[in-house]
Amino acid sequence: MLTAAVLVPLVGAIALALWPRASERTARGVGVVTTLVPLVLLIVTWGRFEAGASDPFQLVERIEWIPQLGASFAFGVDGIGLAVAATAALLFVVAVVYPADTRGRPRQYVAWFLFLDAVSLGLFLTVDLLLFYVFFDLSLVGMYFLISSWGHGDPKRAALKFFLYTLAGSLVMLLGVLAIYLGTEPRTFDMAEVIAQQPLAGEATRAGLALLALMIGLGIKSPVVPFHTWLPPAHVDAPGPASTILAGVLLKMGTFGMIRLPYAMLRDSFQRWAFVIAVVAVISIVYGALVAFGQRDLKRRIAYTSVNHMGYTVLGVAAAGALIGGDEAARELALTGATVEMVAHGLITGALFLIAGSFWQRGGEYDLDAYGGLAGQAPKLAGATTIAAFASLGLPGLAGFVAEFHVFVGTFSVFPVLAAVGLLGILITAALFLQVLQELFLGDLPDRWRGFPDLVPREVSALGVLLALTVLIGVWPGWLLDVVRDGTAWLVGS
Repeated sequence: MLTAAVLVPLVGAIALALWPRASERTARGVGVVTTLVPLVLLIVTWGRFEAGASDPFQLVERIEWIPQLGASFAFGVDGIGLAVAATAALLFVVAVVYPADTRGRPRQYVAWFLFLDAVSLGLFLTVDLLLFYVFFDLSLVGMYFLISSWGHGDPKRAALKFFLYTLAGSLVMLLGVLAIYLGTEPRTFDMAEVIAQQPLAGEATRAGLALLALMIGLGIKSPVVPFHTWLPPAHVDAPGPASTILAGVLLKMGTFGMIRLPYAMLRDSFQRWAFVIAVVAVISIVYGALVAFGQRDLKRRIAYTSVNHMGYTVLGVAAAGALIGGDEAARELALTGATVEMVAHGLITGALFLIAGSFWQRGGEYDLDAYGGLAGQAPKLAGATTIAAFASLGLPGLAGFVAEFHVFVGTFSVFPVLAAVGLLGILITAALFLQVLQELFLGDLPDRWRGFPDLVPREVSALGVLLALTVLIGVWPGWLLDVVRDGTAWLVGS
């Protein structure tokens, strides 16, 4: 079932690549069907998932790949991987459905989304370390072509910067992967076996260097300060649905990887450096929020809030790692919050980037100064933006609050000063999103926008799903927390 979730969108991508006469309607149809299949399979997997099972990964499917190296095509889930993979699967359905200018190349446009769907789900579902790295690298290819071929502004330059930065990060990460692999005995890429062995325990220098390599590579992907500079141009120049995938799925590969690799496989070293990681996280929180507040470009402002929000996730992971061997309840809270933040940010910021894409489709620009007074002209757009903005700033009753509450409760028991500084990020984020709502929807309506169209049914349905889940998690988070806690519990040993 998990293997099929990875292969079906890949087959769809290949089919569209070999189908030169496919119309836009056909390409979209193939895209919707082949992205819905993995989503349905993961919902079934969610139903079959057993809380409290003895094995760290459940429903494992394994085929030998390179037995001489101990590598295999292996897929399985824990609570963390299942929650993040299901979110990614949903975002790909929404991205394919959402209207965008395909510039006369619809099958290529949809095919690259399907390719990205396959490698993204492969990364979140694999339980083989080498396969994780392969999917990590392949994700760069799909996003590169989506930005460079269907972006605007200076898309080729933005795509090249994105590719080179993240490829450099993945090469550095490879050093850490190899160090871990060479420390195993017998040699294996099986994640469950590697976690059980803790291969570099007791070798402080080697483990520290491996941790540094992994955190640099994953930090570039997340991104955290100072490795974030590729992100704003990539987002600004990408089409709206591609930005949704970039923020909602690709950035999560970095933070998900931090939990899966350095946190789980290098526990002693991670604990030793947890405070430094937490400091970097808080810098990302505050810096991302401050720089976002200074942006007049709507999409660039949303992009910098991703730096801010990924800082919350890294802070939760660092706090959980710092308490290894200590308060298990606080460790679990922090790690649960970090995982829920990945889900919440995917839904919320995914919606915000789709909304930014709708502004571009109608107005051809992201400049906040160009808009105003649109609440009466486009009430559906105003309503969707308001819900997404309040969710992003962490208003109670919405998904962002659930995530950030867990992160800060867990962090306060470990790094109280850092947690207090990190709260400034929430305050600044609130100010910047309230300002966005004021400038887009309140005040006088410029004459040029008197014909500004409201959201069409496809946009309403796509945004409606993301925002409905945002509200559902906010008011009834138990169904998500139960699954996530099962994954965090075995990692913290509770």
